[in-house]
Amino acid sequence: MDTLIVVPARVSSTRLPGKVLADIDGKPLVVRVYECAVESKVGDVIVACDDQRVKEAVEGVGGTAVLTDPGLPSGTDRVFAAWQKFDNEKKYNYVINVQGDLPFVDVEFIQKAAEIVKESNCDISTLATPIKDESYRCPSTVKPVISFDDFESKRGRALYFSRSAIPYGGPYYNHVGIYCFRAKSLAKFVSLPQSSLEKSEKLEQLRALENGMTVGITVVDKDSPISIDTYEDLEKARVYAQKVRGRDATV
Repeated sequence: MDTLIVVPARVSSTRLPGKVLADIDGKPLVVRVYECAVESKVGDVIVACDDQRVKEAVEGVGGTAVLTDPGLPSGTDRVFAAWQKFDNEKKYNYVINVQGDLPFVDVEFIQKAAEIVKESNCDISTLATPIKDESYRCPSTVKPVISFDDFESKRGRALYFSRSAIPYGGPYYNHVGIYCFRAKSLAKFVSLPQSSLEKSEKLEQLRALENGMTVGITVVDKDSPISIDTYEDLEKARVYAQKVRGRDATV
């Protein structure tokens, strides 16, 4: 395989410390994300972590985890560090960052991210979903502005990302935290200093755009995956997991 999926998992999360080890219906959050990544069958999968407990949790289900410096400034830096340590033979041409707070991410999202880069000349790919309610007003919902190459296929390139409600008048889309990098693009990205817009919006993908890198993006007509940022999100995820288990038991 020429693709490596890396799940960055940081224990010292600012808003919900220790969330990657939080139990969701019998499984730690990080294990659920790891299993979704494996299920996608897009490539090899590792977890980039900053704590021995996370490493042990992943290895406990037969997975591979790489310890990285706890002081790294971002998830993408953690992904890069783990890739460099793991890929001694430099065999991977693509590296996918599946953020470690998406316990039920649909495998189609991961597959689409890989397809975008491999079928285009963009440096990085990512995804979005339609916003069908008032959540576009919320600063925690990151909105991409997209220039569509083909509106029917919903593929295009990202012009900007913001916590504000843009573009004016819509349509509004919700950014999904999955990125597929060409290997050389990931190396370039982490070598760049933080950009001014990145600091203002607190969105690291703006560093790529400010430095002339192209970000391909596809809108997937599905609900956005559950993202765990707060304790309330965690409780919703636990309820959802129990419902899914209940449905599976009746099949």
